[in-house]
Amino acid sequence: MKLQVHSIHFDADKKLLEFIQAKLNKLDTFYDRITGGEVYLKLDKGESPKIKKKMLEVKISLPGATLFVREMGTTFEEAMDIAIEALKVQLKRFKEKVQEKSLGNRNTLLELSMATES
Repeated sequence: MKLQVHSIHFDADKKLLEFIQAKLNKLDTFYDRITGGEVYLKLDKGESPKIKKKMLEVKISLPGATLFVREMGTTFEEAMDIAIEALKVQLKRFKEKVQEKSLGNRNTLLELSMATES
């Protein structure tokens, strides 16, 4: 999957980028037609300026749809794990919709071909 990672107002570590790429590559097991993705990494100051929460946004491009998740955590790895679980659910739902739609089209074609034969 072609992936773009944007770290806002800081430089992301190479290990973090590799971790994100590896996690998102695993999504191909749920739906193999993923065309690309974008990840935004941000630091959120919150209440305390010393402790910064990590915000992660993931946008996945599919043929005919775009999936989006925004998660926060104490580390980017934690936020990524939560985002991956949410994306798995969204991908499964999207795949079911696509399969139902194609199954409905097949049944309609089958009914039409049977009607023309009689």
